Amino acid sequence: MECKRDDRSPISTVGIEFPFFKGSKNGGLVEATGHLDLGPTQVSVTITHCGVCGTDEHFRRVDQGLSHEGTGTIVELGSSVHVISDFQVGDRVGMGWFHRFCGYCNFCGQTGRQTLCVNRSSYGSADQDQGCFGSALAWDISALYKIPESIASEDAGPLVCGGATVWTPLYDSGVKPGARVGVIGIGGLGHMAIQFASKMGLEVVVFSNTESKKQEALGFGASELHATQSRESLKGVKPIDIFMITTSVNPKMSLYYPILVHAAKVYPLTVSMENRDGVSPMNLINDSFVIVDSGVAATASIRVMLEFAARHKVRPQIEKFPMTVTGINDAMQKLRDGKMRYRGVLVAPQ
Repeated sequence: MECKRDDRSPISTVGIEFPFFKGSKNGGLVEATGHLDLGPTQVSVTITHCGVCGTDEHFRRVDQGLSHEGTGTIVELGSSVHVISDFQVGDRVGMGWFHRFCGYCNFCGQTGRQTLCVNRSSYGSADQDQGCFGSALAWDISALYKIPESIASEDAGPLVCGGATVWTPLYDSGVKPGARVGVIGIGGLGHMAIQFASKMGLEVVVFSNTESKKQEALGFGASELHATQSRESLKGVKPIDIFMITTSVNPKMSLYYPILVHAAKVYPLTVSMENRDGVSPMNLINDSFVIVDSGVAATASIRVMLEFAARHKVRPQIEKFPMTVTGINDAMQKLRDGKMRYRGVLVAPQ
């Protein structure tokens, strides 16, 4: 990739001020004004849209800027941006959980696994005086992603966060077309997992409590759906090669182990502090199951994911809300109640 500078792109020499929304001890939203001096490898982004993620609820009672699914337009460049990248003013970009990678540790420089960067900074632990629930922010280009032209800004935030979360197991697992991929849940993560897997040529088998979402699952690309409520056995279901847990709570894994092939890979994507049911050394010894915790994809993987989503028309199903106190509260309450279909997106005032 050639790195060049458009001489019309302004390089920042002064700080930026911006309104944003943050959490508080009582859980109420607080409107605040932030001020940041743009670093040499940062860009200033005007936010146009922002996805609402379940993890935002975890930080609602913390005095920090909320959210990490922002999409917007670059309006200023740090002094070194034009030297080390091809980002320019006017580029449409998205950001996710991670704010910065160092670029020189072993994980960044040798393995390409930036999510394990020893000097990384991320949502909830850094830059707490800004958030994607707001009008602007400063972001390091090491964790910034150009949005393909065919992907709408309202769809980009959920793809960079939730889309990247479900993309990682499929992209990294080595699974091949024709393999059977099990997906538990048809929610904010599951509906994108079904789309990515089916577009990769995989046979997607969905498990849900009831058959109420069967037609939706088939519409997203699933081959079959099995209702699990009150079932003690899934006898008759053909074996599963890779298994993705996308529900908000941990499932009863003893129900699923009998239908996994030997050496099946299990990816728990649920953010939960609860212990997992049914995991024993014998599952690992006798069947060689591989349980792989997985989160947000690495930088190169996210770029490939966005290009894949653009080419194959993988899109989140979204509901839009205004980026106001009322709009944010309504969106987060709907997510908390389990009624969001399937990702909430805030739209900034024009």
